[in-house]
Formats: sequence, structure tokens, C-alpha cells
Amino acid sequence: MKPPVHIVGNYVSPYVRKVLVALDLKGVAYTIDPIIPFLGGDGFSALSPLRRIPVLVDGDLTLTDSTVICEYLDEVHPTPPLLPRAPALRARARWLEEFADTRMAEVFLWRIFAQLVVRPAVFGQAPDTALIERTMRDEVPQVFDYLEGQAPADGFFCGELSIADIAVASFLRNAALAKVKPDPERWPRLAGLVERTLALPSFVRLKEFERALLKVPPAEHRQALAAIGAPISAETLGTDTPRAGFARG
Repeated sequence: MKPPVHIVGNYVSPYVRKVLVALDLKGVAYTIDPIIPFLGGDGFSALSPLRRIPVLVDGDLTLTDSTVICEYLDEVHPTPPLLPRAPALRARARWLEEFADTRMAEVFLWRIFAQLVVRPAVFGQAPDTALIERTMRDEVPQVFDYLEGQAPADGFFCGELSIADIAVASFLRNAALAKVKPDPERWPRLAGLVERTLALPSFVRLKEFERALLKVPPAEHRQALAAIGAPISAETLGTDTPRAGFARG
């Protein structure tokens, strides 16, 4: 029997969430070292030279970058597919994933979630409230407007569930953790698509782990996750000393 793949990365990262959902959809078992990239030691740098999460280790293969990992999983475990078969729809799914990984990350992850959650918990710094206010006023509506124009009235972006829905919902899950959601009166298609996607069992199974992490400081993450049955690895690449990392994962 093939051993589980190993993931390095924290459950509250949207990039990690994207990969964990893909693994769950495909029925692939995993172990996880739930570190925050800013608290990764030299061993983490050796595996992830850009200091990004997630990292996937599958036997002798080590991959970083969530898109590369998901494409690898799709080739090794093709059912169910993460990308549509038709070339135009495949391209559309890839674009929406890229939009999520870049623009949505910039707005929801770094300018809102990281300010409200990561800066206080990891660096002991107060949030930049002026940045959050500008982002909420000027940038969040722009992103929601664009996605509303892309979202269908029902179903998913490309008809069947794809990496596009998984990626967009992964970032809006972080937004929701920071109490930011698309108003269903103003953005009904987007709100409906996100609700449908986050209601999938593969997303729901992760919520208990996410909630557990938000209740305790980083030093207690492994203990909190182990207590509720997360597949925690025996060893960790984490340290107690924060250092800089790179934004995308």
C-alpha cells in the first residue's frame, strides 16, 4: 500500500486548503506538518526555497506552489478531474485560479486576513486599520464585481466543479474568517457559488481544523490539531522565531 503524501503548510492558508480539497476529492491520504511559513526553519527553506506553502512530498518528489501540486495530483489521480476537458473551459478554469492566487490573495489574504490574524498572532503587531479600510472600500467591491460577472446563476464556473471554484472559494473562506462576505443582495451569483462550493464535504471536513487553529497561538497548533484527529506528522519543520517569507503559495 502506498504511504500517504506529506503536506507542509497550515490549514488556514487558502493555498494549502486548495491542495487539501483536491486530495480529499481524489481520495488521497496525507500527513501534514501544519507550520506557518513565517515560522519555518532551515529545513523548511531547504524544501521550499521561496518559503511558500504548501509543500507536497510524494516519495522522492518534492513540489511547492499549489497550482503545480494540483496539476500533478490531477495527472497522477485523474478522477475526478480538477480541470475541464474542453480547451476553452480548461483555459477559463486556469485563469480564474490565477486570479484567485494573485488578485484575491492580495486583497483578502494579505490586506485583510494577514492584517487581522497573522500580524497579531505571529509578529505581535497591530493591524494596519487604514489599509484594511481602504481595501474594504476600494478593492473588495472591485473583486466581487468581477467575480459576479463570471459566476453562473447555478452550478459552477465551468459547469462541473473545477479548480476555479476550489481556488476562489478557498480565498473567500479566509475572507469569511475575517468576517468579509459577498452580500447576496448585491452579488447574488457569487454568493451562491461560494455557498455551494464551501458546502462540499471536502471543504466542510477542513473547517474544524481551521477553527481549532484560530483559537490558539501558533506554538499550540500541532497539539490542538492532534487533539481533534488531524493527520499530524511525527516531526515538524517549524520554529519559534519568525522570519520573512514570500507572498504566493
